[in-house]
Amino acid sequence: MPDGVGILWAARLAGVHLRERVTGSDGIHRVCARAAQRGWRVFFLGAAPGVAATTAQIMRDHYPGLVVAGAYAGSPTAADWPTIHQQLSATQPHILFVAFGHPRQDFWIDLHRHELPVAVAMGVGGAFDFVAGVTTRAPGWIQQLGLEWLHRLLREPWRWRRMLKLPEFAALVLKRKYLGSEVSRDKRGW
Repeated sequence: MPDGVGILWAARLAGVHLRERVTGSDGIHRVCARAAQRGWRVFFLGAAPGVAATTAQIMRDHYPGLVVAGAYAGSPTAADWPTIHQQLSATQPHILFVAFGHPRQDFWIDLHRHELPVAVAMGVGGAFDFVAGVTTRAPGWIQQLGLEWLHRLLREPWRWRRMLKLPEFAALVLKRKYLGSEVSRDKRGW
């Protein structure tokens, strides 16, 4: 699911048509609705203490039939992995929502993907905070314009460093498109 306007832009430039942007906040609702219909178990991992559990309860209330396998708060360290793995193995969720924020959640999912006893692991960024009411999303018209990132930056100015990656991403996409060169990956394989 393309979670940002940059991904949509890059896909279209590459000739791939993606219907729409689906943020983690929107995606979690779509997936939970389908999971409730199908009887799939979901697990909420990440966010501040209490937020994952609150999100799980809100989603359970909002989607009757949703089976919540569990919730684990925080951004775990390597030492926490055995506990998390044990909980996941014991509850056997079909879907794991990971809310550590980008890019940490993506690296974590990639690092543990072969050990995760789940069919789907989905990075959802700040979705738990939005669902639990810890913070609010941009108004709908700002979302429609693809400027939710700007709204969030204005509300959370410490995110400015992330914005420095956007021109780098655009340059890599354009280089690949017009020079036909492969985009090199960094040390972590991305």
